[in-house]
Amino acid sequence: MTGTTRTTGPCGGSRFRRSDMMTCMKFRHELSYDASPAEVFEMLADPAFREKVGEALDVVSADIALERDEDGFTLVNDQVQRTEGLPSFAKKFAGDTTRVIQAERWSSPTSGTLRIDAPGKPTGMEGTIELVPDGAGTIEVVELEIKAKVPLVGGKLERLMAEQVRDGMDVERQVGQAWLKGGAA
Repeated sequence: MTGTTRTTGPCGGSRFRRSDMMTCMKFRHELSYDASPAEVFEMLADPAFREKVGEALDVVSADIALERDEDGFTLVNDQVQRTEGLPSFAKKFAGDTTRVIQAERWSSPTSGTLRIDAPGKPTGMEGTIELVPDGAGTIEVVELEIKAKVPLVGGKLERLMAEQVRDGMDVERQVGQAWLKGGAA
């Protein structure tokens, strides 16, 4: 289950000031897992799982820092990603590779925050992640505000970013399903 919607006003998140008066894209993506929320949380909190996802995404490099605390964890995944296949208007901003920093802060085993930045680029994303029980399984719900501060092509860039994030999350889900079943991705 997936969906994206575009707003016509400024983003409402803490990082994006209302005075920017630029639009943002609201993004929602749901990923289903055949495991309990506790099992999905443990998978997401495992650096080896994050490394497997990076391999599946064919990232150039990844520096993963994950620290557990009493109820949750903090993740910083600093990656260099390939930009092959991006439209030419996006390649102007991204280059041949682009650095992406994914930061997650899980305050509990069922909810956290997510922020994705590309240092030096006029783009950013932030939002929430929730693990919701669904029968014997789990739905991971990711909601983001995606913003590209680029005149004229900002909306196109936001849509492209949403597609890229969705595709990456779908790969993570595929790796996750195999991981939870005890198999290789």
